[in-house]
Amino acid sequence: MPPTDWEEHYQNGDTPWEKGAPSPGLVDYLAVHPPLGGRVLVPGCGLGHDVRAIAPRAEETVGIDISASAIARAAEFPAKGRAIYQVADLFNLPAEMRNSFDWVWEHTCFCAIDLSQRPAYVEAVASALKSRAHLLAVFYLDPGNDSPDEGPPFEVSVPELNRLFDPHFDLVDEWLPQHTYPGREGREWMRLLRVRK
Repeated sequence: MPPTDWEEHYQNGDTPWEKGAPSPGLVDYLAVHPPLGGRVLVPGCGLGHDVRAIAPRAEETVGIDISASAIARAAEFPAKGRAIYQVADLFNLPAEMRNSFDWVWEHTCFCAIDLSQRPAYVEAVASALKSRAHLLAVFYLDPGNDSPDEGPPFEVSVPELNRLFDPHFDLVDEWLPQHTYPGREGREWMRLLRVRK
């Protein structure tokens, strides 16, 4: 199966994952917890809705995407807080992005990559974080595909999350989000993890 051409999707307007608003689970978390503070990385940020939700509650929020069209469109939205958009590949982060973030917010990147890339994803996120920094994430337990190998988006089970993340992260908390995009009720799982390094 050839890799997804995300730039082509954005150029053609073929973006069914684009909901026009930040993740409801993220919005709920931000509403009841202290500001994140520090620097936050949002990989696979798309049009930046999550970036703009986080930015007023952090010192700096950096949204990256491999699609130049997505980044260009994200930058057209009115700024909220200190938000930066940059074309970059999580799997080949620029040197200045390594060991430099206090938080990573995961929403759309993990579920979109090929299943074989998941171990590399965990290592890439760990490499972006400072010591004892946090990963806050919403994972797709059931995207409604006919088979687990069908996607993107690709599903993930809680046991697989344990297997992938336990070597590098400590689990701080996990929960079923109360609010989701319509049609995703009961299909998402949120986790707060702390990197061990």
